[in-house]
Order: sequence, then C-alpha cells, then structure tokens
Amino acid sequence: MERLKKMGLRSSFFLVSVLCMAAALLLTYGIYQVCAKIYDTYPRSGIAFTPDGVVMDLGRPTPEQEHMMRLLNKIQLLAVLIVPVSGLGLAGIVFYHLKLKLPIAVLSESTERIRMHNLDFSIPEVSADELGQICAAFEFMRAELLHTNQELWRQAEERRRLNAAFAHDLRNPITVLKGTVKMLRQGSGDMQTLERLETYTLRIEQYVEAMSSIQRLEQMPVCRKTVNTSVLRKEVQETARMLAPTLAVLVTAQEEADVELDHGLFLTVAENLIGNAARYAQSRLEIVLELVSEKGENMLLLTVLDDGAGYPAELVKDGPKPFSKKHEEPVHFGMGLYSSQLLCAKHGGALRLENGTDGGAAAKAFFS
Repeated sequence: MERLKKMGLRSSFFLVSVLCMAAALLLTYGIYQVCAKIYDTYPRSGIAFTPDGVVMDLGRPTPEQEHMMRLLNKIQLLAVLIVPVSGLGLAGIVFYHLKLKLPIAVLSESTERIRMHNLDFSIPEVSADELGQICAAFEFMRAELLHTNQELWRQAEERRRLNAAFAHDLRNPITVLKGTVKMLRQGSGDMQTLERLETYTLRIEQYVEAMSSIQRLEQMPVCRKTVNTSVLRKEVQETARMLAPTLAVLVTAQEEADVELDHGLFLTVAENLIGNAARYAQSRLEIVLELVSEKGENMLLLTVLDDGAGYPAELVKDGPKPFSKKHEEPVHFGMGLYSSQLLCAKHGGALRLENGTDGGAAAKAFFS
C-alpha cells in the first residue's frame, strides 16, 4: 500500500484498475461456474444416449425448477455485464481514497485559510506524486506570500515610524520659529533674531530634504562639520528659552572647543530632549554640555535634567519605544526620545535615561 502511495497518478490508476478488473473477472467466473453447477442438477427434458446405445428419458423439470433455471441464466448474464463495470467503479473509489482524498482536502483547507487572510500555517507533505508536488508548490507560494505580507507590514511600520519622527522633529523648530516671529512682530527683534530665523528656516529645509530621500529613520545621513561648543551652548540656551519660557533654565558648558558633528542632527536631539523635559518639569531645567571620554573615545555629552516625576522604571530599563501609549507611560513617553535614541546611535553615540536619587530625570545624549 505504501508503495502504491508513492507511485505516480497514471501508474497507480493503471495498477488499481488492473487489480480491480482482475478481481471482477474472477468473481464473474466464479458466479458463472456456481450457477452452471446448480443448473446441471435440474432435469432438462428430452432423451439421452448412453455409451452402450441405450436411450434414456431425461424427464421434465417442474415449473419451480424451470423458474430457477431461467433465474440462473439471468444471474449469469447479469454477472457478465455488471461485475466488470462494478470493478471499474471500485477501482475509481480505491484510487480516490488512496491518491486523491488527502491532497484535495489539504488544498481545499489551505485555500479557505488563505481566503480568510490566514497565512500562519503550513501545508504538510502528503505524497511524492503529482498532487504531492502541487501541495509542495502551494506551500512554497503560501510561504512567499507570508514573507511578502510581513515585508509590506514592516515597510508600512517603518514609514509610519518615519512619518511620526518627521512630524515630531519639526514641531520644536516650528515652535522656535513662531517665537521668533512673535518677537519680530513686537518689535523686540534684532540682527540675532533674524539670524536665528534664517538658521532655523534653513535647518527645516535641509531636514525635509533629508527625510524625503530615506525610507527608514536609521538611514538619516550624518554630515559632520566643525562647530565650537560656545555656538552649541548659545543655541541650546536659545532653544530652551523658546521651548520652556516659564521655567528657570541653567545652561553650562566646559571650556570652548571645536567638535566634529552633524550640527542639525545635534540640534534635533537637543530640541527633543529639552521639549520633553520642559513638558514634565515643575520649575527648572538644567542643561550641561561637556566633552567626555567614553570607552576610550572622545565624545560630546549633552545632559538635560528636570525636576519632574522622573522616568518610568520600564522606560529606564528597556529604553524608549516608538508609539508608546500615554496611559501606559504617564510621563516622558513618545516619539521624541525614540527618535533621539536612533539619531545618537547614527552619530556613533547613545542615549541614556536616568532618574535622580532625589527625584527628577536626566537624559544623556552622547555624540561621537
């Protein structure tokens, strides 16, 4: 039986048909012989000559015997006609159950699952014949379709994450621009105000161009140039004044030094961390710029401290995640921290989140 299951459809159908027809013919022959023997037991009327020339009267069959003889003739005729045809029918039934039933059931069930958009299953290997090969091809198609759907979902998630970061990272520069425009309208602006307006407008333009050419946030290009820490301290102070106008802000920096970094990327991270801290601080912010040695490498460290409620323990332990929900992380949640973490990594650094022993939170951004 196992050998039959491994045979091809044509070979197996031919073998099953031959076996069933042989069995049908043997059965027909048996029925014919049995009927003939019974028939010979009845008188047939007429006369018969013995070998020695004696004439014998065979006698006449009774009506009941005549009826039985006619019935035996009909049985023989029907056996010759019906049994071989039944053998062919039996061959079809046996062939279906041995070779067709399981593959058809597997393909039917798989088709229904795919129609219901369920690809999380596997199609078993049913046989080595043509239908088994179709099932194997169907399984390959299912796996490819699942992989394609997963890839499309991943790309959609990456695009969603990129759009969220894009929208979030533009919010803070726009806030600064709005504050600058307000100062100009009030007549309190000076040449420095106009320079800031021009700088932020150029930054937004460059950021939009960069984001429009990438598919993932991790693909953000890093364009390093020499910047003095005094310039960074001044820009951070202006950013804090715009994003946290009601808080007491202290900005400190070490001695002036030139550093190589992506200026726009640094400001994006600084704006995210300052804006996030300002949202949850109670009365004050402290921002520190310093050059440190981390794992034998010189880095620029930006630290933003606030006197708020601090980060959730899960956020400190696992790091920021995109699209975290507010009711799950009541403070310091959101896309800003996640975006800053990726941008720091792109710049060869890292983002660390800590809680102070006396309360408050500290976000430390390293730039290599």
